[in-house]
Amino acid sequence: MLTRNRITRAIRTWFDARDFLEVEVAALQVSPGNEAHLHAFATEALTLEGGRAPLYLHTSPEFACKSLLAAGEQKIFSLGKVWRNREYGPLHHPEFTMLEWYRVGEDYQQLMADCADLMALAAETAGAKTFRFRDRTCDPFAKPQRLTLAEAFHQKAGIDLLAGLDRDGRPDRDQLANAAGRAGIRVADDDTWADVFSRVLVEKIEPYLGLERPTLLYEYPVPEAALARPCPHDPRVSERFELYACGVELANAFGELTDPVEQRKRLHAEMDEKARIYGEHYPVDEDFLSALAIMPPACGSALGLDRLVMLAVGADRIDQVLWTPVMTQTGI
Repeated sequence: MLTRNRITRAIRTWFDARDFLEVEVAALQVSPGNEAHLHAFATEALTLEGGRAPLYLHTSPEFACKSLLAAGEQKIFSLGKVWRNREYGPLHHPEFTMLEWYRVGEDYQQLMADCADLMALAAETAGAKTFRFRDRTCDPFAKPQRLTLAEAFHQKAGIDLLAGLDRDGRPDRDQLANAAGRAGIRVADDDTWADVFSRVLVEKIEPYLGLERPTLLYEYPVPEAALARPCPHDPRVSERFELYACGVELANAFGELTDPVEQRKRLHAEMDEKARIYGEHYPVDEDFLSALAIMPPACGSALGLDRLVMLAVGADRIDQVLWTPVMTQTGI
């Protein structure tokens, strides 16, 4: 826990040295985020007139941070708590600490360099030469491997991912399902394209990322990047990457989508999918969409502090690096 505190202080110093402004956004929001598979904690505000207004604990400070970019901030970071329901396990906890940072007017590949620096910083602060998780190790000082999703699907599963996407990124479910079946992936009749994509990623790719050196997995298909802009060289894929070490996802980053019309369409599609699978949906944040219309081009990244600390100290479970784990209190 003392190492966790040292890493947190070192991260703040790192951002201060690069002229970032630390921001503290409200945890209570009218919308917790609009990703189909993220689940929020719901609450309500009691009004002076005796009414009740629904609110949620945010799953990310992203919407609020982008509103600050629209208001004129250039380089910001947030280091605070976020909440995600239905998330329990060695790498998941319903309340955890998220580091998010944003750069206006810069390419999202700058965030890849930031991630490499932050991994090395955490290791150096912890006095660790390697990151460890169970039987896996990773050199946090090594130059990260860069691997596109198309390359990963081809190398690890023998699947031509891009063959199942039309020129606008619309997916062909049957094409991917058939390819996954040939690769030995179980596919159910009611699986969507996203279900099959996720199963290939989890079973064939993620366990082998970030071994010996970190991996930057980038250029996600547009259907898997609701908040990212398409790549200029190929509209089928997006400016999104994830950072892996020891097979563990550490960060998720975007070249930010700033088209409010397209963003509204994507958020509603995500909520339609959530309603189909889970029977519920969250409201769309209209203030966020209004801010997006005047937000400048930017890139942003979210990194799980607790997982970073886990790897730096060699812990086996996320609750081992939390001062007061929620699930210990509830007994769930």
